[in-house]
Amino acid sequence: MVDFGTTLRSLRLRYDLTQEQLAQKLCLTKSVISAYETGLRMPSYEVLIDISRVFKVSTDYLLGLERKQEIDLSGLTQDEIDALLNLIRAMKRS
Repeated sequence: MVDFGTTLRSLRLRYDLTQEQLAQKLCLTKSVISAYETGLRMPSYEVLIDISRVFKVSTDYLLGLERKQEIDLSGLTQDEIDALLNLIRAMKRS
């Protein structure tokens, strides 16, 4: 099973957030985010749900129970969406 802390850190960096910025979004402290990322603590169910909403992923993804991740395509044209889907299909065939 994937480590929650590693997944959280990866998502935070992908969204270009500092621990402090993520903590503010979740109404937590930077030290709590650090403890999550280093595996010293696990979030409550409520915080886990809040984290999933911030990063637009499922709680199962955060816990390493599924690899599937959703991508927000809002704001893209249908041609851009089609191009991305073709790229994903090509990468899966490789």
